[in-house]
Amino acid sequence: MDAALAPAADLAPRFRFDNSYARLPEPFHVRLPPVPVEAPKLVRLNRALAERLGLDAEALASPAGVEILAGNRLAEGSEPITQAYAGHQFGHFNPKLGDGRAHLLGEVIAPDGARFDIQLKGSGRTPWSRGGDGRAAIGPMLREYIISEALHALGIPTTRSLSVVTTGEHVFRETALPGAVLARVASSHIRVGTFQYFAARGDVDSVRCLLDHAIARHDPAAAEAPVPALAFLQGVIARQADLIAQWLLVGFVHGVMNTDNMTVSGESIDFGPCAFMEAYDPGMVLSSIDHQGRYAYGNQPRIAHWNLTRLAEALLPLLAEEEAAAIGIAKEALGAFAPRFGAAYGAGLLRKIGIEAEREGDAEMVQDLLKRMAAGGADFTLAFRHLADVADGNDAPARALFADPAAFDAWAEPWRARLAEEVPGAAARMRAANPLYIPRNHLVEEALATATERADYAPFEALLEVLVRPFERQPGRDRYAAPAQPEERVAATFCGT
Repeated sequence: MDAALAPAADLAPRFRFDNSYARLPEPFHVRLPPVPVEAPKLVRLNRALAERLGLDAEALASPAGVEILAGNRLAEGSEPITQAYAGHQFGHFNPKLGDGRAHLLGEVIAPDGARFDIQLKGSGRTPWSRGGDGRAAIGPMLREYIISEALHALGIPTTRSLSVVTTGEHVFRETALPGAVLARVASSHIRVGTFQYFAARGDVDSVRCLLDHAIARHDPAAAEAPVPALAFLQGVIARQADLIAQWLLVGFVHGVMNTDNMTVSGESIDFGPCAFMEAYDPGMVLSSIDHQGRYAYGNQPRIAHWNLTRLAEALLPLLAEEEAAAIGIAKEALGAFAPRFGAAYGAGLLRKIGIEAEREGDAEMVQDLLKRMAAGGADFTLAFRHLADVADGNDAPARALFADPAAFDAWAEPWRARLAEEVPGAAARMRAANPLYIPRNHLVEEALATATERADYAPFEALLEVLVRPFERQPGRDRYAAPAQPEERVAATFCGT
């Protein structure tokens, strides 16, 4: 073994590895170590996540630990691989994508028995790199850290970030940028595109093998169902319907909902040109590569259903022996997406306006508010958050968000009457349902720019400190809740590759 990639010394953190994916047959992955970097330096360690994984944070922050997090050394028990998958990218199928700049170090078993992948991103070329350098710049890695931890704090299923390490090297995009490696944690990295990879090759045996693995990992009860593939598909559909509803309820726009960016676990993954909406606009697109608005805010439920249909296609041979029967079974399963999403989204909207027990006319009431927000250019996050102030008798913050405050007044009058029929405590319930702080695009860009240009991570740290408590008002931090001024607005977000 190369001395640079020898197992780390005793001072390094100890991982409780059990690498089930690495035990799958060769077509699923390529065994390959990360490519060492010149001068790794720890920028951020997620100590709370380390504790969740049963890892010693102090050991992770030690020189030997940082070398593991950078890909320069292997922890004992690590079996690094790069995973194979395919995917539809903006609707066009690529049969061979895979981990082009990522290495799965292995799977750790947490103290409570839960299993998590630990993957390095930006860790060097792989057989899937397609001419790329396999590296990552500091800005996109910090963006992924910010967004994933913000979603986690908002209670939304997501992959998470364990660390960011700078490499002492530059990567070259439009210009030379400081390089970095992100350590990402997920309940798995199995994607819709993973199933597509084998289905596109007509390799039913590998689809079945992958299904068995995914069921064991995410849906053990499905193994006992009359048709395990159907039970698994139904589980993925339910998880994704709930996830997309949660995205919409906080104004999140993923930006690149390709099938290789949709997990079967129901976790959010791969944060490139993602953004949080400010002024409410169902057609909002900020991604510089989404020229047709395919992945606009309001299109996300439709695209999720489209992606799930591709998963169902990959599973057809395992749903029934006859293709016509399998298609019928798949269509019936997919038919559950819209009702499941609608129920989750509708109930979430009602919670945002303080209503617990739905009555006739409530759904129309909240949709009317959304229409008035769109017409009045109201900030999505603050319009809902300030309803709690209205319930407490202070209309001014909410009214100020609308170009025509009278439009809000006309909506608020019947809403107050409806709220009076609810159980007491509506203001507190709304503050618990509506965050005050989100990763506003101008603040994210400010943090990334100072880190990239000056190696100054203070804005990044300050933003993170706010975002981990999104529902709690934090004195002296009003700027983190305020929408961008005209000169601060971000016109476009960019993919980190």
